[in-house]
Amino acid sequence: MKRILTVQDISCVGKCSLTVALPIISAMGIEAAVLPTAVLSTHTAFKKFTFCDLTEEIPSITDCWKEQNIEFDGLYSGYLGSARQIDLVIELYKSFGEGKLKLVDPAMADNGKLYAGFSSEFPHEMARLCAIADVAIPNLTEACFMLDKEYKSCGYDEEYIKELLLGIAALGATKVVITGVAFEEGKLGCCGYDSTTGEFFSYFNNEITKKFHGTGDTFASVCFGSLILGESLYDATKKAADFVCNAIKATVTDERPIDYGVHFEKVLNTLI
Repeated sequence: MKRILTVQDISCVGKCSLTVALPIISAMGIEAAVLPTAVLSTHTAFKKFTFCDLTEEIPSITDCWKEQNIEFDGLYSGYLGSARQIDLVIELYKSFGEGKLKLVDPAMADNGKLYAGFSSEFPHEMARLCAIADVAIPNLTEACFMLDKEYKSCGYDEEYIKELLLGIAALGATKVVITGVAFEEGKLGCCGYDSTTGEFFSYFNNEITKKFHGTGDTFASVCFGSLILGESLYDATKKAADFVCNAIKATVTDERPIDYGVHFEKVLNTLI
């Protein structure tokens, strides 16, 4: 059985980060090891939340793994709360990631805004981590912020997205997928680039206008699991996008606030 390590926070309520990654990766038949970077009462889109920083625990945990020669088939990072955590994950990737698949989801912004608690310099720190990734999966906002490009919520064309894809690849990421792309009304999806082949691709679903938190984490988890199982970047992207779309469809009639995330559990069987 393949074993991967996912490095991100635990938000106790509001499905995202580890509470999404762990069940999804497990359902795909992959052992999911975790390295929690923080424990939050809820994710940061809630009006109030507690935050327990676990940064100082990370070196002792990874040292313990080294002493026991624990290995992973892939490493995947999501939400990181500080530049210090980014430094530690870079060290982690160097120690455990040689010859292994390394994916970075630079979870820090959406809809043209940084998440709560991040400074304007944080995207430049995250760009350093993307530089050593085999696969980087930013959304449109995150790609723009890391490259100091103008964020456009609409009215852009394929050349604008290709410029962003090439920019992230130029940082060092071998393969790049940008999510939250829309070239025409009613269609929403993602675009990708593989620097090893020079191939660009895109994949779109019919847009569901109601938005939910945690869908980026859901997408990244399915995509990473698919890549670990040997699927191509395009096939992994397609599977992840379809799964997110189906999870949203399973949630749209729920009257709870969107902060609670999507009911991915209801469609988890499609990954087993």
